Amino acid sequence: MVRIAYVLIRHELRLLGSLGLWVGRRTHGGGEGEVFGHARGQGIMLFGLGFVGVIELLGMSVLLRGRPALERVVLVVDVYTVVLVVALYAASVVRPHVLTRDALRVRRGAHVDLRVPLERIAAVRRETRSPQSRRAEGELELAANGQTTVTLELTEPVEHTTFLGRRRPVRVVRFHADEPDRLVAALRQD
Repeated sequence: MVRIAYVLIRHELRLLGSLGLWVGRRTHGGGEGEVFGHARGQGIMLFGLGFVGVIELLGMSVLLRGRPALERVVLVVDVYTVVLVVALYAASVVRPHVLTRDALRVRRGAHVDLRVPLERIAAVRRETRSPQSRRAEGELELAANGQTTVTLELTEPVEHTTFLGRRRPVRVVRFHADEPDRLVAALRQD
């Protein structure tokens, strides 16, 4: 239980750090190579969720007007929720996929940072897919707004660490990129 709490706190700190990078117009690891964004696919959904959070904040402040102590608690929770939703978007913006001379860092916000050595990439293709409810063993799908746009097939597995720290080998990686054609072309050049 303590381990799970530690993982959640560390994740929220990464999100808040991403918010700071976003405000400062900086990226995390972007100076290492060519960057490929993946935030465009989920921006509208996250800002819609943030808007709903603001409406809830206003509605709850009206409903709890007669109970100031409870109103303050709900206000703090609602404001923090809206900040975290914006931080989720910021994490996707400031943590793009990065292609270096020897590896591709496939990312999904502050959740996933998978390093795939270029020599292990057997095939790369632009492929728009909706995530499957049942994945085959050794597949990793990092969808944005319900779809992936790039598929990597690997010659040998790379190790993916899940959110809660479980390690598993991955041979096929499907992920979203805002400019999948440019990313596929860059990978085929190397």
